[in-house]
Amino acid sequence: MKEKYVSTRGGEANVSASEGIIKGIAKDGGLFVPSFIHDIKIDLTALKDATYGELAFEIFKYFLDDFSDEQIKGCIHNAYYTGKFENEEPVSLKKVDDRYFLELYHGPTCAFKDMALTILPYLMTTAMKNADISKDIVILTATSGDTGKAALEGFAKVPHINIVVYYPKDGVSTIQEKQMLTQDGDNTCVIGVAGNFDDTQNGVKEILNNSGLIEELREQGYVFSSANSINIGRLLPQIVYYFYSYMQLYKKAVIDLGEAVNFVVPTGNFGNILAGYYARAIGLPVSRLICASNKNNILTDFFHTGEYNRNRDFYKTMSPSMDILISSNLERLLYDITGGNSEVIANLMNQLSTDGSYALERELLFMGDDHVFYAGCANEEETAGAIKRMFEYNHYLMDPHTAVASKVYSDYRADTGDVETPTVILSTASPYKFGRSVYESIFGEVPEGMDDYAVLKELAARTQTEIPVPLRDLDQKENRHDKVCRPEEMAGCITAFLDK
Repeated sequence: MKEKYVSTRGGEANVSASEGIIKGIAKDGGLFVPSFIHDIKIDLTALKDATYGELAFEIFKYFLDDFSDEQIKGCIHNAYYTGKFENEEPVSLKKVDDRYFLELYHGPTCAFKDMALTILPYLMTTAMKNADISKDIVILTATSGDTGKAALEGFAKVPHINIVVYYPKDGVSTIQEKQMLTQDGDNTCVIGVAGNFDDTQNGVKEILNNSGLIEELREQGYVFSSANSINIGRLLPQIVYYFYSYMQLYKKAVIDLGEAVNFVVPTGNFGNILAGYYARAIGLPVSRLICASNKNNILTDFFHTGEYNRNRDFYKTMSPSMDILISSNLERLLYDITGGNSEVIANLMNQLSTDGSYALERELLFMGDDHVFYAGCANEEETAGAIKRMFEYNHYLMDPHTAVASKVYSDYRADTGDVETPTVILSTASPYKFGRSVYESIFGEVPEGMDDYAVLKELAARTQTEIPVPLRDLDQKENRHDKVCRPEEMAGCITAFLDK
């Protein structure tokens, strides 16, 4: 029998992939991790000519222990090869100047979250069959901007699944909010929260661990799950594009098979970069994982000092998906680098909850001789400057999150002298999702009276680029959701939605 998934805090073990995907979070508040991660060794030679879907299958079969090969292949086909993405393959790698951009935003919602959230509904429904779940699932999702729409798009109209998305009411871009508020499907619910992303994320975690509410809804025929990257089913698909970009570099004769590369990841909740860490663990040659933060630079400080301290000012920036002070997936990294010590993890997470901080030996963070992580940050001025320079010198548009990563990569080159290692920057969203910020970064103040939708058209005209199809005429769509609540009212909104 294959080894199974365990909770980072020790409260659950021997959990199948289907069970982990359905539950979303462990009953002790921990996150499910594959106990067998370091036993997997991907054969790069066998995959050098693989398509994205073939790569996904070869990786997934190690992690989806109770899925048949046919089930895995079906999930992959339905997610990536049924017209949801712009091109034949769901992602593309582009060389711009001295760096490569892995464009992960050519899906239905123009953000990298599509890479996982187009397949999660198929993984979820398959898991329900495998686990013989007869109840309806209620997906709870906290979003800092992009996860919400991608999850809504993926789960809308899926039988026996309802989805409730919470977002910080004034903490996302106009385009991000409009994408969510116009979502159709009677099984969808979108709620603005009067607070920041950490308030919404904490609220969802509290609901997922509210035994009274869980039992109440169970009696009504519902069970909870999550579409955030705390769900292992959200995280696993993100491993694939690290391998895919590596193979693209090989096919372009940039590297020899086995040669290590760097990845730069704009980072908020730590899920995307953790997928890179897992890719490295199962055999991808990675030299450095460069963790790029915006002005909310809690992760930069953590990797430099070993102290994680959320007792600090919170900033709203032009890269809102990174406006986070509690990076949930960091818990999975801590579990791994402490040798799977769930007692240590439970204590650290308890300290974070009660004191708002914890400290770890810096050597554990690979900042010594075997350091894989490099961390840096960019403020608002630096982010805008990166957008402007990249367009003026290379006629390439970056969204603010990608710009943070590009700026931090430039810092990394100057700081370390490493200018030879081929480097991939994960480009996480279309610049048109943040049109006003991109326009102002390049051209200065937006003309008076021009709303965010007109800005997109002006940006397209002045840069001679095209607005992605999913974002065109977004302002003509009617809002279908209008609920706003305080953090303490989040649980009540669920029962009101299900009772409708």
